[in-house]
Amino acid sequence: MTTDTAPAPTTEATPLDRLKACLARIDADEGRIRAFTAIAREEALRAAEASSARWAAGAPLSPVDGMIVVAKDIVETHDMPTGEGSPIWTGRHTGRDAAAIMALRAAGAVILGKVTTTEFAATEPFHETTNPHDPARTPGGSSSGSGAAVAAGFAEVALGSQVVGSTLRPASYCGVVGYKPSVGGLNRCGTFDHFSQSCMGVFATTLAGAWATARAISSRAGGDPGHVGVTGPDTLPPAQAPARLGVLLPEGWDKVGPEARAAFQAALDALSAAGCTILTPDTDAALAAFTTSIAVALPLSKRINTREGAWPAADYATRHADQMSETIRDRALWAVPARQDSYAEDIAQRAAIRAEHERLMGDFDALITLAATGPAPVGLSWTGDPSMNVPASLLGAPALSLPLLQAEGLPLGLQLIGTRDADAGLFALAGWVETALRG
Repeated sequence: MTTDTAPAPTTEATPLDRLKACLARIDADEGRIRAFTAIAREEALRAAEASSARWAAGAPLSPVDGMIVVAKDIVETHDMPTGEGSPIWTGRHTGRDAAAIMALRAAGAVILGKVTTTEFAATEPFHETTNPHDPARTPGGSSSGSGAAVAAGFAEVALGSQVVGSTLRPASYCGVVGYKPSVGGLNRCGTFDHFSQSCMGVFATTLAGAWATARAISSRAGGDPGHVGVTGPDTLPPAQAPARLGVLLPEGWDKVGPEARAAFQAALDALSAAGCTILTPDTDAALAAFTTSIAVALPLSKRINTREGAWPAADYATRHADQMSETIRDRALWAVPARQDSYAEDIAQRAAIRAEHERLMGDFDALITLAATGPAPVGLSWTGDPSMNVPASLLGAPALSLPLLQAEGLPLGLQLIGTRDADAGLFALAGWVETALRG
């Protein structure tokens, strides 16, 4: 991973060259990884040829012109089906592009394929996508194929989503950059993901690629309706050293193993040696109070999501029960009787925690923690523990998983959580952190 500006094709590696390299890796390894639900091979080749011609003429459309992109199978594409990880919608063609896909095509990106998601981007997998680092392990979820495809070299960028931990956790497990923007930061129109904490996520091989992709989307399609969207330069902001980082130890920190804890502490020591002040809940009273407040993030998020998920789950459970997993069918039954007054209380509690976070961030450049409780778990029936990821989702704040750590010989992400609607600043800080830890 580098902190250079957005990758630009050269005469040695044109978009067409890079696409052919991705296709060769897919042909060689997709049988093991099982990341794709559809591949638009011929259309992608035509797009890469056109992009290569633009770069040769010195007239690229944007920094992402020719970038090889795949999308989670909840994101609509006019040329491929959108199945949402469910047998109910297998082979469904909507005939249109989601706002983000529309924007990326306009910026010259090459949309190569659709990649797997768990059922309705929720809990239970209907696929067998494996982790490129160890096929016995999960790639995480629900953006399973997104993380796996980028890690396997099948694509340079993947679109995913996150309502609890579905971008940051797969990025950590797969060893790639994962970006969850501020809530509303990237336009989700045409994406089957309507929860109030949901965000479109970006997976990439580099910080530069993740940022350029986000800006290509937000500059052309904006954020969610009512949100301006991610703002800043079209290429990666220059690295900026933080003055103060606050260590966040979310509920679930007790599940972090000794090797992961040691890797995290070594990173904190290196950042401190590079000149950054590191504060912990033991050394900062406001951070300690916030740690107590955010401890409810997972159960609070689950209650909010259950209420908001009454549709379409209850409708599907009525008409397609035999095509739904027991987990999703039971969730639909829980959602129907959820009380409106309890939901109002939950939304108010979330707003209070977000306000406390905003006050806290007046004293910190970012919060720092792990992006997962450890390396990817063995087995494909579970996508991993989301407890390290849900704080950023509840807060609506931007967060990054940086592939800078290891535990048990496998990737482990270092997570940075920024201030809401200050995503460019978080990327600038991340560039400095990467240099400080990697040199």
